[in-house]
Amino acid sequence: MSNFLDFLNTADLNTLTQVSGVNRQLAGNLIAARPFDVEEDALNVKGMGKATFARLQSFAEAQGNESENSALVPVEQEAMPALVEKTPPAQDEAQEQDSFLTRLGRAFGVFFRALIRLIMLVILFAAVGAMLYYGLPYIQRNFIAPVEENTAQIQELETEIESLQAQLDEMNSRVSVLEDSVEAHTASIEKLEELQTTLETQLQENNDAVLLELKHEVMFTRALDILARGRLYLAQSNFGLAKIDVQTARDLLAELQAEKEDVVLAKAIERLDLALSNLPDFPVVASGDLEIAWQILISGNAPAATATFTPTPAPFETATATLPALEQTSTPTPLSPVTPTP
Repeated sequence: MSNFLDFLNTADLNTLTQVSGVNRQLAGNLIAARPFDVEEDALNVKGMGKATFARLQSFAEAQGNESENSALVPVEQEAMPALVEKTPPAQDEAQEQDSFLTRLGRAFGVFFRALIRLIMLVILFAAVGAMLYYGLPYIQRNFIAPVEENTAQIQELETEIESLQAQLDEMNSRVSVLEDSVEAHTASIEKLEELQTTLETQLQENNDAVLLELKHEVMFTRALDILARGRLYLAQSNFGLAKIDVQTARDLLAELQAEKEDVVLAKAIERLDLALSNLPDFPVVASGDLEIAWQILISGNAPAATATFTPTPAPFETATATLPALEQTSTPTPLSPVTPTP
């Protein structure tokens, strides 16, 4: 085996890289391709050129001569650089070209990766922009707008509830006033009834004209109070109690008319009979008859516009539309104090 072949098979990485034109990659390729059977097999190693092969051979021979004759080493070593310098630069240019291409490839790889990252960032920003462009209107249309609409509807409902509550409070206030009026008339009716009973007892003991006239005044006032309470019951839509009061007042006036034979009382009784015929089916018509009877009793004459008017019965459903007007006129007219006729 020649010294050069032995050098190719045994030289380490540091020794190989001492040769001009042999970099660490080429040295690694030589070490990986070992063992070589002949020296020319080294030319098949990737990156190996003839010039580099010649420099390796010269370096190996120089190493061999150094081991044989140490005295000639300085001369040999001084001569070796001249030999290396005189070798053709073709392989060096090839190595430099390989290094340039390697650097160019690395630079292209870095540029390609940067370009891919840039494209990915552009795609990401485009996706975010599309989501904002299409997503915000979708969220506005399907989530925010319904919530705002529901909020507005809730506010409207709250306003309506407050209005209804105010109306309910007003109605409760009216009902309370009506109830107080009913209680006041009831108390007055009870007192008048007691007074009438007392007068009747006294008349049985002493048939006095003054007591009889006073009894008539008490009966008339009691009938007015009963009719006033009946009007309040109509305003409360309590048609059953209203009919009872109208019937009671009618009987009381009929008793009074039988004793006095008053034409005004007869006209009032006729209107009360009409009111009784319309209760409880036609409360509004009955209310009109009751109002006419009330005016006859208060003024002594039937109203001119309604003296000969006979109401036509109407269905209860349409008649109830005018009940508020009845409520406004349901408060009885204050009665003048009764002055006994001497």
